[in-house]
Amino acid sequence: MIAQASVDAINVAQNVGFGIIAAFMIVAALGVVSTKNVVHAALWLVLVLAGVAAQYVLAAAEFVAVSQVLVYIGAVMVLFLFGIMLTRAQIGHEQGLNNANWGIGIPVAVVLLGLLSWVVIDAFGDQKLPDRGPTPTEDIADGVLSPYLVPFLAISFILLAAAIGAIVLARKD
Repeated sequence: MIAQASVDAINVAQNVGFGIIAAFMIVAALGVVSTKNVVHAALWLVLVLAGVAAQYVLAAAEFVAVSQVLVYIGAVMVLFLFGIMLTRAQIGHEQGLNNANWGIGIPVAVVLLGLLSWVVIDAFGDQKLPDRGPTPTEDIADGVLSPYLVPFLAISFILLAAAIGAIVLARKD
């Protein structure tokens, strides 16, 4: 009986944590689409991707969370920011980025949210996911990173050198 109460308390804590992280991600996603500064939009996207990594940690998938941070936040966002800086886009607020018909998107999004919610609730109802034990993510991490660690580091240095070279070539003299 005590073990079941502790499992229920953990599930409640996970649900509360999920809700907090999801709310944080929604606020950050709204920041991505509402800001007029493209650099700020990229930084808001970093917060959304960090929220995804936090959700993976909450789901006990630490390897996937670390991969999310390394690949998306560490690599893809750096490439986005390099692309923004190297295209010599206007820094600061930009006018004319929004479509004149943006107001139509709000009711369409609300209708789609209601439709998707209805379909999910109708399909699954009160079903619960089966309780699985922890997955052996350490074995996956050791299998992927152990034999390929040196080539991975070598590639990262080559990409860093290419990025520095692109900055040197693109800068104004």
